[in-house]
Order: sequence, then C-alpha cells, then structure tokens
Amino acid sequence: MKNRWMMLLVVLATFGLIAAACGDSSGDGDTAAGDETSDDDGSGAGDDGDGDDEAMAEDDGEADSHSDDGDDEAMAEDDDEAMAEDDDEAMAEDEGDEAMAEDDGGSEEGCAGDLVCVGLVTDVGKVDDKSFNQSAWEGVQLLEGELGAQVDFIETQDSTDYATNIQSYIDQDYDVIVTVGFSLGEATLEAAGANPDTYFIGVDQFQGAEVANVAGLIFPEDQAGFLAGALAGRLTETGVVGQVLGTDLVPPVVAFKEGFDAGVAFANPDADDVIATYHPGGLDVAFTDPDWGATTARQAIDNGADVIFGAGGLTGNGALQEVAKDGGDVFCIGVDTDQWETVPEAQPCLVTSAMKLITPGIVDIANEWNGGAAPAGNFVGDVGLADYHDFASVVDQETQDFIADLTPQVLSGEVSTGYTPGG
Repeated sequence: MKNRWMMLLVVLATFGLIAAACGDSSGDGDTAAGDETSDDDGSGAGDDGDGDDEAMAEDDGEADSHSDDGDDEAMAEDDDEAMAEDDDEAMAEDEGDEAMAEDDGGSEEGCAGDLVCVGLVTDVGKVDDKSFNQSAWEGVQLLEGELGAQVDFIETQDSTDYATNIQSYIDQDYDVIVTVGFSLGEATLEAAGANPDTYFIGVDQFQGAEVANVAGLIFPEDQAGFLAGALAGRLTETGVVGQVLGTDLVPPVVAFKEGFDAGVAFANPDADDVIATYHPGGLDVAFTDPDWGATTARQAIDNGADVIFGAGGLTGNGALQEVAKDGGDVFCIGVDTDQWETVPEAQPCLVTSAMKLITPGIVDIANEWNGGAAPAGNFVGDVGLADYHDFASVVDQETQDFIADLTPQVLSGEVSTGYTPGG
C-alpha cells in the first residue's frame, strides 16, 4: 500500500516538471516575437493597432455617416411632411377664407343688386311672442315667396338700440326695413330722412305728416276691441268682465281698451263692471311680463269676472294661460292674431281673438312698393274677430248671428266705438 502511494507521487511530480518546461518555452517565444516586432521599428503590433484603430474609425465613421444620413433623411422627410401639412392647412384656410369672402360678398352684392332684402326690427318684444311681433315677422317671411326676398330680423334688447339696429340694415344695403311698434316711430323717421333710398314700414306708427319713403301700418284697434267687448257682454253671466293690458303709453293698447269697454256696454248694458288693468311698468317690461299678467287675471276672476281679455304681448299671454287653468268655466279672448294657433295652452278658454291683420298688411305694402307705387303716410290695415274654433258649439247661435251682423256696421263706422285717438 505504501509503495503505491510513492509511485503516485513520482508520477505527479514528473507531470509538474513537464508542465513547467512547456510554460518556459511559450514565454520565450512570446518574448522573441516581441523583440522581433520591436526591431522592425514598431510597425508590427503598432501597425496592427493603427490598422485596427483605422478600421474601427472607418467603421465608426461609416456608422456615424450612415446614422447621420439616416437622421438627415428622417429629418428631411419630417420637414417635408410638416411643410406639406402646413401647406395643406394654409390652402384649407385660404379656401375657407375665400368661401367666407364669397358668401359675404354674395350677400352684400345681392342686397345692392337685384335681390330684394327685407329686414325687421322689433321693439323690446320677441319675434316669437305669439302675438304682435310674430304677426309682423310672419308677414316679412311671406315676402320670401312673394318677392323672392332675403329676410332677416333683429330683436331689440334695449330701447337705446333702436337707431343702431335700424342702421345695421342700412349699412347692408337692405331695401325695405320693417320696424315694429309705436316706440320705434321716432327712430324710424330719423333713419328715413337720412336714407331716402331705403323704404320703411312702421307697424303701429301713425304718420302725422307724409314722408315719401315711410308707410305707417296702423289699425282701428278700437273697432276690434269693440267687437271683442260685445261678445264678452253677450257671454258673461256674472256681469263682470276683465281686461289685462300692456302699458297705456302705447295708443293702440288704449284703443283696444276703450273699444272693449264700449262694446260691452253696447251688447249688455247690465254688464257694467269692467275690471281693466294696465301694466304699471314702462315700455321695457309692460309687454314681456307673463307673471304679472297671470296674477292680474287671477285677481279679476276672484272678483267675479267670467270673461278676460288679454291684450299685451307676452303679458297678455300670461293672462290667457292663467284663465285656461279654470278649464273653460271662464272665457278668455286673445289679441293681434288668432291665438288659438299661437297659444295652444289657452285653448281651454279661448273663445276668439281681436285680430289686427298685420301679416297681410305688410305683404300688401311691400308688393305695392315692389310694383313702383310705394304707399306713403298712413296705410290702414284690417281688423276683426277670429274663428270660434271649438267654442262654435258653446257660443249660442243667437250670439253668433248678433256678432256677424254687428261686424260690418262697426268696421264701416255705422256703429261708432266712441273712441277718439288722443282724447
């Protein structure tokens, strides 16, 4: 056993000597190679190093070059795309601007050329007031078909804007300007004097002196009120009727009221209690206060009124709608237009309306102007009562016949309303 271990150690020692000898021989070779390289002026490893460096530099340079070229190409493409997008946007903007310019130019050219342009300016009311202003606007709208006209409207927000709103249409070369309401009378005449080539139609604007380019579309509201009052006098069972009115600063409202009073007395002398209430506010609120109208109508009903006449734009509409809540136990009468069509909420009580035929009046005047015979001064429109609609079966035939016979007598002046304008 001992001998075996000895032999193993000898073998291992022999392998160690051999390995050491091989290591010394490899080191000498490397040294010789190193010395030989040095003897060749360092061009060996140095050249290889330089070659490697140059190769690496070239590779890096090419890589950088390729990278730069790629970046440049990418940047160029991005720039081209950006420029293309900018050009497209610019072209789109230019086309949009051109289109807008054409539209604007077309409108201006049309109003200055053959196209008839008609503009409407309201008082402080709205064109959808379901009454006075709406009737006027509907007349202007009909001129689209009658005259092939271009039509537009401006709703005045404040009375200080009357002149400005009228001037806006003058600046656009509008041919006809319709101003709606008594309160615009002064501003209308001033604009007409300064612009004799523009034609004006002033609704509810009495003309004290004739101006060549102004027609005042006026109505005998006292006659319409008289017929409404006569019907109310025939319908009332309590002998008490009510009126909810706009301001007494507007003569047509006063005419309605006075005519209504006279009609009630004419048809029913026993109905001697007429509760008539004017709105206490100014022109800026008197026709746009439905809450006040409703409250005032309710007060009249509480005091025994069984027929209510609402005459005051949105204020009067509020009265009609309040009466309708009673489900037909109290009658109501509308104003200016057939409010069965414009205020359907009032249908449960709406027996008729005291109409001013504003819509056909505007159309008639405009057609005469277009035909070369423009009216100047006052143009008196028609009035009358609207259809009874569903109440035709409620209003007895004797009453219907009475009103039918009375109507032409009132409209002709045979039966006087007793109303004197300004009196």
